[in-house]
Amino acid sequence: MFSKEGKSLSLICGALSWLRDWEQKRRQAEARPGSADTAGQPDWVTAFVHKKEQRDMVDRLKEEQIRRKKREDRLEKIRHNVQLKYTVKRKRCEEDEAKRLLQLSKEALSQGAGEGVLDQLDHNEEELILAEYESDDERKVVSGLEEEEDDDLEEDHVTKIYYCSRTHSQLSQFVREVQKSPFGKDTRLVSLGSRQNLCVNEEVQRLGALQLINDRCMEMQKNKHEKKSDEENEGKKRRVSRTTCPFYSYEQMQFLRDEVLVEVKDIEQLVSLGRESRACPYYGSRFAIPAAQLVVLPYQMLLHEPTRNAAGIKLKDQVVIIDEAHNLIDTITCIHSAEVSGSQLCCAHSQLSQYMERYRKRLKAKNLMYIKQILYLLEQFVAMLGGNVNQNPGCQAVSQTGTVLKSINDFLFQSQIDNINLFKVQRYCEKSLISRKLFGFVERYGGPASAVKTNKENQKLAGLQNFLLTLQQGSDKEGAPQSPPEEAEHDQLRTASPLMQIEGFLSALTNANQDGRVMLNRQGTVGQSSLKFLLLNPAVHFAKVVEECRAVIIAGGTMQPVADFREQLLCCAGVDPARIVEFSCGHVIPPENILPIILCSGPSNQQLEFTYQTRDLPQMMDETGRILCNLCNVIPGGVVCFFPSYEYEKQVYGHWEKTGLLSRLAAKKKIFQEPKKANQVEQVLVEYAKCIKRCSQTGGQMTGALLLSVVGGKMSEGINFSDDLGRCVIMVGMPYPNIRSPELQEKMTWLDKTMPRAAGQAPSKVLIENLCMKAVNQSIGRAIRHQKDFASILLLDHRYARPAIFNKLPQWIRERTQVKPAFGSAFAELRKFHRGKLDAL
Repeated sequence: MFSKEGKSLSLICGALSWLRDWEQKRRQAEARPGSADTAGQPDWVTAFVHKKEQRDMVDRLKEEQIRRKKREDRLEKIRHNVQLKYTVKRKRCEEDEAKRLLQLSKEALSQGAGEGVLDQLDHNEEELILAEYESDDERKVVSGLEEEEDDDLEEDHVTKIYYCSRTHSQLSQFVREVQKSPFGKDTRLVSLGSRQNLCVNEEVQRLGALQLINDRCMEMQKNKHEKKSDEENEGKKRRVSRTTCPFYSYEQMQFLRDEVLVEVKDIEQLVSLGRESRACPYYGSRFAIPAAQLVVLPYQMLLHEPTRNAAGIKLKDQVVIIDEAHNLIDTITCIHSAEVSGSQLCCAHSQLSQYMERYRKRLKAKNLMYIKQILYLLEQFVAMLGGNVNQNPGCQAVSQTGTVLKSINDFLFQSQIDNINLFKVQRYCEKSLISRKLFGFVERYGGPASAVKTNKENQKLAGLQNFLLTLQQGSDKEGAPQSPPEEAEHDQLRTASPLMQIEGFLSALTNANQDGRVMLNRQGTVGQSSLKFLLLNPAVHFAKVVEECRAVIIAGGTMQPVADFREQLLCCAGVDPARIVEFSCGHVIPPENILPIILCSGPSNQQLEFTYQTRDLPQMMDETGRILCNLCNVIPGGVVCFFPSYEYEKQVYGHWEKTGLLSRLAAKKKIFQEPKKANQVEQVLVEYAKCIKRCSQTGGQMTGALLLSVVGGKMSEGINFSDDLGRCVIMVGMPYPNIRSPELQEKMTWLDKTMPRAAGQAPSKVLIENLCMKAVNQSIGRAIRHQKDFASILLLDHRYARPAIFNKLPQWIRERTQVKPAFGSAFAELRKFHRGKLDAL
């Protein structure tokens, strides 16, 4: 295991060194294309074919070399010619001014012309009508660029490395490491992100929700392509003007693409450059992919095939590095799972019915056919939850509550939708942008403040307003807690466009029958009930990545136990076991800087076993408190104590308050609790750090702070408790997942049916242990963050000493772990360790 920066730097230097050597070897091979083996004296036909192949290869290599030279010369010119940048910028400003004057002239000419109203619809409403849907077949998505406009965009993808991690902040940190590395100046790197992170059009950004931003962007592009045909038909009946994006300009994006390739930039720098050059960073960065050597992107973009294809990512013979991969299986499962509530289904049905009623005369037959199919699907989904789509979901009580899991085929048959081609419906939703049109319609007529005209058709829309209002009132009656403004706004967006969420569920239903399950979660009312697709086999979506790539590197600081990755992900994806290579290295810290102890009993000889049956006992909570009181007397600085859940942490805290143990603890360490809300974490950490610093400077009875945290919470991952912030990490019990969870039970059943037994153990039991130990390893790794750091680790449960569990600890911890049956000897070791370290400081 490396420290955070050490791991990133090792990956960068290793991968880019390989890439440099590979490119060098390739160029040497290109320099001698005629050196093919001609031994065996072939006959004249074979010789002719052989020579022709050689000639073709030489021509192809020459063409590739010319193209590469052209690109390198252009980038070098940009790199050293500052004046060229200013010329491009000035030309762009002149063009913008010319466009503005042309627009003013057109407006002046059109004044008084009296544009006709089509079918009594105003201009803005024209955009809400679905365009004619021509074909069910997949057609190539037009990129928006004329083919002859730039040869470089047709360039074959150079051999490259795709580096992905979980969050944009982790990716930005990686890019900064590349900038500081020896490869920083010579590497063509491009950072990819979602429209939510890269869009610089403020009007689109204001939509907030990712799906709305995506749909609006696609619609603006479509408007741009239609603009030409509209201009050609200017002599005919004029159509309404449609909004286009001012940042989606080929020339501006070409400039941005070259700037990206010239110098390494992270997401923030890319967005700043986009604003400055009035070019779209989202598409500009994508145009840079073919020529880039290193592409940095989030997990989801690489692991989700439709997103990958839309971005123009080609994995054939490329190298993929997946960093922070300890939760890779969960990530793939989440990306390809989907859930919709009864409220969303009813709301979407009402909105779509109103939309169809409003524009029935303007919609083509194929559009009407698909809308009716979607309405039927929604009706049947609500029926499966025990409700009626035409009634308020908040007022419909569910007769049989509980959770039922069904195979995909059983769900399709029982809901009577097996005769509908879901692949075609899914494609229709994608191509027609129906969810975007529907959102525009609801935006216009769904809000109470909207002015609705009084003609007959508009009067019918009052039903939609009333329905949305009753939904709102229904959720209020149920006593839901008030959301903060940001969350309320997000919820409003979600309810305003439920069809977007439902499209994800429809897509999930197209998985193979054996790879997933549909969960019917029936609660008090139809509105509270939900349908959820649960992916059981993540390997089906990872298979294409490993099939196409030259190499896939799955990396992380705490990857143990690795059996899950090997069996559930790689072997199930059809990877030859001989192709899988495991590499693990020790920690950078010396052995004497860490003291891991498994403690089997407490100060009063109470055996430590925090099972669901025993952990609530008063004597177990008392014993935990006594252990912490003793440790806080001898451990300086910060102590981080992890509990299996928020509920248990709250229960123990309340018990200590009653017994007086909390006041005894507070005399030595100021006590902090991990907050449930993410926006409060930073504040707690700042106060925690300030307290430790103050105590170390002033001395006195108070020796630091105690932070009560939760495994799998905000502080068990991605937070560094280095130096005095974490001189001891304590793990209370074993954080096994809730095996009563229907999702987990279904996963366990599926594993037992499909996976072989490992060392006599059922795969389901191995899964439970692995989930537990992954969480433990992730949490206890928070304290050791650099070479000179030191800390003790205390595992409070005798079950950690069992060989099957013990062997799942990281090697660098396992090698130094002591098992202590009694508290006395453990306490002596801890006191000796920390006193020795204090003396050495």
